[in-house]
Amino acid sequence: MDRITYVAPTAAHLLGIEYDGKTSSRVEKHCPDRAQRLLLYNPDAVAWWIFEKYNSYFDKLGLSGSLVLKTKSVMPCVTPVCFASIYSGLMPKFHGIRSYVKPVLSCRTLFDAAIDAGLSPAICSTEGDSISQIFLNRDMEYYIYPTVDEVNAKARELIKADRNELIVVYNGNYDGAMHKVSPEGAAALSALRDNIAAYSELRGLCREAWQGKTAYSAFLPDHGCHEIDGAMGSHGLDMPEDMEIVHIWDRI
Repeated sequence: MDRITYVAPTAAHLLGIEYDGKTSSRVEKHCPDRAQRLLLYNPDAVAWWIFEKYNSYFDKLGLSGSLVLKTKSVMPCVTPVCFASIYSGLMPKFHGIRSYVKPVLSCRTLFDAAIDAGLSPAICSTEGDSISQIFLNRDMEYYIYPTVDEVNAKARELIKADRNELIVVYNGNYDGAMHKVSPEGAAALSALRDNIAAYSELRGLCREAWQGKTAYSAFLPDHGCHEIDGAMGSHGLDMPEDMEIVHIWDRI
């Protein structure tokens, strides 16, 4: 099982960039050509067990042509720690975020590698969330908004403009809902469907806007979730419900 640290070196490899770390051979086989465009969509807290139990929700994505990976997170499996590992390719003891804190990372990340290679990465995320904070202070584009709807609208705009080789989009609405109503509460499952629909729409726009270019997209959550007392959701434990997540890679 690949660990989430595979993402940064694998994405760099797809973009033709040198980057230290272990790549995913399965992603490389599924995406064999050098990418001219790459969309990385980050929903929060979508566990493997949620993917299995509510697999029909993912029918909208038409997964027959997708690479679906059961992927292992890192401990502690909380959002800033996990996304630091996803986009640095490092385990927490090396990137330095080892609890729920959001300092700006000083280690090398996928974004630094893209900038050094002359590419134009962009992050679209909601205010206060980890991706909006821990990758700051780099010469790249940041689009930070109060709501998920505004984030996704900007992502659609960037895809259509076709000027960024790497676009990262974060949606935290499933995580936010499941903490309040449990992973399988009505509001949480509604947010999950919204995340799937958002990725489906963004992927479809990529196919239209990036015609003639080699491009890939991916659905990349950070950690899973489990139910706790009080009909609420949580995560952060070294258990399959929290540590095993679904990653989906697509050829555009």
